[in-house]
Amino acid sequence: MEIYICVTVIAMFAGAVSGIVGTGSSLLLLPAMVSSFGPKAAIPIMAVAAIIGNLSRIAVWWGEIDWRATLAYILPGVPAASLGAHVLLALPAWTIDCALGIFFWMMIPVRRRLKNNRWTLSIKQLGFCGGCVGFLTGLVLSTGPVSVPIFTAYGLSGGAFIGTEAASALLLYVSKAGTFALQDALSVRVALTGVFVGGGILLGTLSSKTLVRRLSATHFSALIDVILLISGAGLLYSAWGEK
Repeated sequence: MEIYICVTVIAMFAGAVSGIVGTGSSLLLLPAMVSSFGPKAAIPIMAVAAIIGNLSRIAVWWGEIDWRATLAYILPGVPAASLGAHVLLALPAWTIDCALGIFFWMMIPVRRRLKNNRWTLSIKQLGFCGGCVGFLTGLVLSTGPVSVPIFTAYGLSGGAFIGTEAASALLLYVSKAGTFALQDALSVRVALTGVFVGGGILLGTLSSKTLVRRLSATHFSALIDVILLISGAGLLYSAWGEK
């Protein structure tokens, strides 16, 4: 019981952070998940928890979601996520986690440079990115930080960014969790644990809406850089544990 109380508190904090910047709850929860339930169960647990976490962000920001962008992103992303999950079940993921961790750190200066150069994405380019990120979502614990520069380059920020990214990520994680279930990698106990953790994320997310509305564009950008830094460290930690 103490483990579940501790995990819930961490999940609420992670949910609050992801509710502010739109991503990062899965990676912030990774050390607690691996320590409490083992690395083999951590990824499917977080896949279920991510579904609930994204549902909470959708509920909070429903009125600001860009559904055209969401549709363009998920059409190639959903089948790609299923393919990535199949590959994950067949191959060790530590090398991918390590590469993505370094990539996230590199994205901090790159994102700022692209922002200064006013780099933008069209709806077709957004769809192409959705396919790539969908495949990576199936492979690793979380690719939320990868979607940050993609949706911001499309022109979204604040609540519109958080809601649209959540709506897009929701179906990617449904595809991933469904693949786990079909491959007998998602037991009832693992699924219920994911629901429990997701509930903590939901509570944290619901508490963050007021703060998001008070953030300036500069503060929002700085928080995204912080989550990229933390997410990169989380992936490298995951890679170290899986090696």
